[in-house]
Amino acid sequence: MRPLAEFDARGIHGVLTDLDDTLSTDGRLDPEAFAAMNRLREAGLRVVPVTGRSAGWCDHFVRMWPVDAVIGETGAFYMLREGGGVRTVFMPDAAALEAARTRRGPIAEAVLREVPEAALAGDQPYRLVDLAIDIAEAVPPVAPERVARIVALLRAHGMHAQPSSIHVNAWFGEFDKGRTALELLAGHFGETDEAARDRWVCVGDAPNDAPLFAAFRNSVGVANLLERADRMPVLPRWITGAPSGAGFAELAAHLLAAR
Repeated sequence: MRPLAEFDARGIHGVLTDLDDTLSTDGRLDPEAFAAMNRLREAGLRVVPVTGRSAGWCDHFVRMWPVDAVIGETGAFYMLREGGGVRTVFMPDAAALEAARTRRGPIAEAVLREVPEAALAGDQPYRLVDLAIDIAEAVPPVAPERVARIVALLRAHGMHAQPSSIHVNAWFGEFDKGRTALELLAGHFGETDEAARDRWVCVGDAPNDAPLFAAFRNSVGVANLLERADRMPVLPRWITGAPSGAGFAELAAHLLAAR
């Protein structure tokens, strides 16, 4: 990973950003990062959060935040504001949605029986597709080997599973943050995959952001990613000097300077 200062950001016109520990700092939305999102949009750049957070939270984000769309539940859907309402476009097929409806509860119970120091994520009741196991938000940080055990158990039940900085997200169906981002950019913004890979930058901090880093040529990690770099299947090309929300604000300033 190279310092952010080496990133030639001319020609970038959109930002795909993780939320937890990228826009937020210590569990709270960073005011500096929120203001930076607004400055980016005022300058004509598009901003799209790409998060593992629930549909209920994403509905609020797309209605109330200075963003152009939101991708939620680790790529299960994207949401667009249309007039006074919100349109949700799902990625899983009918079979995967049915599996999510009927199988998540029993699988969660089985995982938490074996790893009781974890917990069901606090926003699970507001999720439509994925299962989120809390490993560091409302519980003390779960040891890395126990997080790996949670991932293995979820995969043994036929789910995809990826850790974030606070949750392990699991789902049925063939999607992830990177694939859904490309679907959104093609379907709503008219970007070909090749154009999107060059003209958008993605930023994140955790293993579940790796599909974004793999899908886009312009990829940035906030500095706290270094704490888990050894667990990242794909690393970003550039790294900020500052962590979390301050790191996002650093990236925003870099993009605006290139305008």
